[in-house]
Amino acid sequence: MTVAFPYRISPRRIAVSCCALCAVGVLALAPHPAAARTRTDAAGASSTDSSQRLLYRSGTQVHWRPGLPEVPEVTALSWLVADADTGEVLAGYDAHRPLPPASTLKTLFALTVLPALPGGTRHTVTGQDLAGIGPGSSLVGVKAGLTYQVSDLWKGVFLHSGNDAVHVLASLNGGWRTTARQMQAKARTLGALDTRVVSPDGYDAPGQVSSAYDLAVFGRAGLRNADFARYCATTESSFPGDGAPYEIANTNRLLTGRDGVTAYSGLIGVKNGYTSGAGNTLVAAARRGGRTLVVTVMHPRYGGFAVYEEARRLLDWGFATSGRIAPVGSLLPPRQPVPRSTPVAVHAAKPDDDWLGAGALAGAVGVGTGAAVVALRRWGGRTSRG
Repeated sequence: MTVAFPYRISPRRIAVSCCALCAVGVLALAPHPAAARTRTDAAGASSTDSSQRLLYRSGTQVHWRPGLPEVPEVTALSWLVADADTGEVLAGYDAHRPLPPASTLKTLFALTVLPALPGGTRHTVTGQDLAGIGPGSSLVGVKAGLTYQVSDLWKGVFLHSGNDAVHVLASLNGGWRTTARQMQAKARTLGALDTRVVSPDGYDAPGQVSSAYDLAVFGRAGLRNADFARYCATTESSFPGDGAPYEIANTNRLLTGRDGVTAYSGLIGVKNGYTSGAGNTLVAAARRGGRTLVVTVMHPRYGGFAVYEEARRLLDWGFATSGRIAPVGSLLPPRQPVPRSTPVAVHAAKPDDDWLGAGALAGAVGVGTGAAVVALRRWGGRTSRG
């Protein structure tokens, strides 16, 4: 296309105009900071809408389009649905809102400590191991003076959410504060930047928070650890006692179908929690039709078992839309390659389209600069010819 300028316009003005055009192009192509507070229709989605920043916006974030089921109504203060295979986030509501995590923080504890303690290691528990357990904590029944295998203690953590078992494992790992620091570092390595660890067992503590996004990251990572995946899927087991072992059952009702909650078909874990400060929290993963989804539900407005029913509705929605809906983010840390050799099958993630925006910006700058240089050269030639 040829652009013709009026005869009497100064080429100097042309150059200035070209530079201005360049600046306008850059501003037009730059990401817009406006936040979508409800859903984002796929027809209006851009490459930047798929970036992580979308999940930091308030309200429900989803690239919905006609023909797909609407996101179910849930009362949780924060939630997220993601594909555990690819890490793609299908939808979320206030996904990065910092909230007390309760015992779902034990997922991060397990990710941090499991690799350090062989399951066959035997340990005779001391009174010091059990010091500092918060009042009202959930306990599996660890007793000082009894000898336990590390694998027994992990059953106490995953099935019965035993804070006593967490304290003993943390003691074997170098202590309470050391474990908290290691957990914090592990969260950062995984790209979980909302989490602040104060009490490794998830017990309410001032300043201790996580988010639906971070907990989904921990749940997804846990499924890639064979021991983690086995423990979180176990419904019943025996636990060593003073004289004879006794039976313990997983408190994740969506897995076991206990207490009037219907078990979710295909559920493979991960971890539930409750404290007076956090309310009910849940990280749940299920596998159907070759797909694995992970959901996080934090603090439904209704107590009791509402957390399980809201997770059920989100899982149903995720399976109904998975593979047909554009993601709104990713559980993968920035620029992390998708792992290949893991217990859960991982498929190649879609390439980040941010480079398109960068290329477009560079192109706009180049076009504007080139036009300015040509105009100035022509002006300089006319001046020398007098």
